[in-house]
Amino acid sequence: MRDRQGAAETAPPAGRSDCAGATPAAARDGKWAGPAGSGLRGAELLGGADGPGVTVRCSRALHVSIIVSHRATPLTTTSHSVLMNISQMACGSEIPGFLDILFRDFPDPLSPESPLPWKALGTTLSQEEVEGELTELAMGFLGSRNVPLPLAAALTREAISHLLQADLSEFRKLPSQEEEGDNEEEEKAPVTLLDAKELARSFFNQLWEVSGQWQKQVPVTARTPQREWVVSIHAIRNTRRRMEDRHVFLPAFNLLFGLSDPVDRAYFAVFDGHGGVDAATYAAVHVHVNAARHPKLRTDPTGALKEAFRHTDEMFLLKARRERLQSGTTGVCVLVAGTTLHIAWLGDSQVILVQQGEVVKLMEPHRPERWDEKARIEALGGIVYFMDCWRVNGTLAVSRAIGDVFQKPYVSGEADVASWELTGSEDYLLLACDGFFDVITFPEITSLVHSHLVKQQGNGLHVAEELVAEARERGSQDNITVMVVFLRDPRELLEDGVQGAGDSQAGVRSQDLSSGLSKPKTSTPQRS
Repeated sequence: MRDRQGAAETAPPAGRSDCAGATPAAARDGKWAGPAGSGLRGAELLGGADGPGVTVRCSRALHVSIIVSHRATPLTTTSHSVLMNISQMACGSEIPGFLDILFRDFPDPLSPESPLPWKALGTTLSQEEVEGELTELAMGFLGSRNVPLPLAAALTREAISHLLQADLSEFRKLPSQEEEGDNEEEEKAPVTLLDAKELARSFFNQLWEVSGQWQKQVPVTARTPQREWVVSIHAIRNTRRRMEDRHVFLPAFNLLFGLSDPVDRAYFAVFDGHGGVDAATYAAVHVHVNAARHPKLRTDPTGALKEAFRHTDEMFLLKARRERLQSGTTGVCVLVAGTTLHIAWLGDSQVILVQQGEVVKLMEPHRPERWDEKARIEALGGIVYFMDCWRVNGTLAVSRAIGDVFQKPYVSGEADVASWELTGSEDYLLLACDGFFDVITFPEITSLVHSHLVKQQGNGLHVAEELVAEARERGSQDNITVMVVFLRDPRELLEDGVQGAGDSQAGVRSQDLSSGLSKPKTSTPQRS
């Protein structure tokens, strides 16, 4: 198994856990009672400085299983299994009840001395980072209070909208002389930084105020029924010292960003970090926000996703220079907009579509050994050579990524994109990192999923867990994340007799797959 930066990573010795970035919370009665990643089995929940359950002591395996029905979740998640069945939220008459519970725990706004009910991300934020970071903060907090997903998304949107209309200069954090000198050297136009903790305090008070208003009258948008999604997610650190994968599942995309057009949207993504978790976490927080705010989201969704990756890369590079971060991340995302899939990717994280038991290859991953990637890198003055695997300048085993500040421009932050029109005959999407795809072939995926559905009598909620276990059994030592998004009811797939390709050499139909910087932005799918 190759390491992205050429350094072997192994698990900590027995008895030591590595839980950096793990999401806190609690599980009750086998059901989710907090944010995704929170139904910890074999884990001890501890009280932290910023509130109960902030620190999590994980078991060495660092993977857990929970069941999520229609509760809110933080958008960025780490090591766990998520079994989602997102259906219609609680009816309008039940919404005040959830708000009553919220006010029971937090009867008054926060004072300047009050501890934050949910830990702020980082110490400083740029103005561009505010919406993404506060969205993540709010969804994590509301999820910990059992707030239904659509209500949490609507509350978050309302509170953020109010806050962004205010003058944020009061939260400005003046840099130290040392930081000021660094910024002058590294940034032609220094970024104004805001105090993350004080901004979070003001935001929680805004959220408290909006919740109070909604206790009396809930807006119609917060009561809008949502499309049902069945999603199975499982992620493990495996033998690596750190869990550097992140993933995002956002079925309430329109509600979260206040989009009122009739096109229903949902967003799913997997980010595979290397050299640290900062870039993967950053991408999982900001890519979808940048896409939602792009002026061409409605008219050119793939273009919006492409620009979202590019802009997120630019934002993170500024942060990396300020904070001396060296990490990077590959990533793949899917925006389901009405009856169309729009995908974007950087590096070797991948998504496949399964239609009537056959794999449709939607994309071509970016690897240094690809002829067009090698040509691009060499034209910029870089080099690609083999050192246990093909690497850019002898270090990175990926040719495109967000971050990797010292490998720009050889490691590009420009995503490729593609689209697929749904006909109703599609079975499911599978998003995963290279820790999965390096050991499991496309035809094997369909066979494994079908076998699981047969054993579970059409219940697909644990299928990702089984796929991850299979990859680990076959020798994958990397972090592994698998997300299966069913486009039809899994029971219906079983009833229709949808199987897989079976023999990896049988029934392979391929077409030219356009990819790379010199090719059209929308790829021609390939069946296999």
